[in-house]
Amino acid sequence: MAEEETIRPQFPITRVKKIMKLDKDINKINSDALHAVAYSTELFLHFLAEKSSVVTAEKKRKTVNLDHLRVAVKRHQPTSDFLLDSLPLPSAQPVRAAKTASEKAPPVGTRRIDDFFNKGKAKKTDST
Repeated sequence: MAEEETIRPQFPITRVKKIMKLDKDINKINSDALHAVAYSTELFLHFLAEKSSVVTAEKKRKTVNLDHLRVAVKRHQPTSDFLLDSLPLPSAQPVRAAKTASEKAPPVGTRRIDDFFNKGKAKKTDST
């Protein structure tokens, strides 16, 4: 019988665990689930980099930039649904005014990805 190949993610498992633990709904993390999330994240970033490089090549550029990433995300509907509104606006586009009531609100219980990265900053400012 052939030996079972072990797939190890390139992301540091302890850091992935710390990020997952930032969610207050998560108490314990199974080792298999931790590895699955780390590896899935790695595959997603590989996919995103690959699609962005295709856009970069189409525009005859050598460096991937934010505009290329935004186009790649827009072209893939499932990725666009959750990631596009979290990407920073390109510097050429003016910032839009506040959302109107006619724009669709996100489903209850969803958070912007920005909230995740701003949690640490909010805690530091609250204590001062």
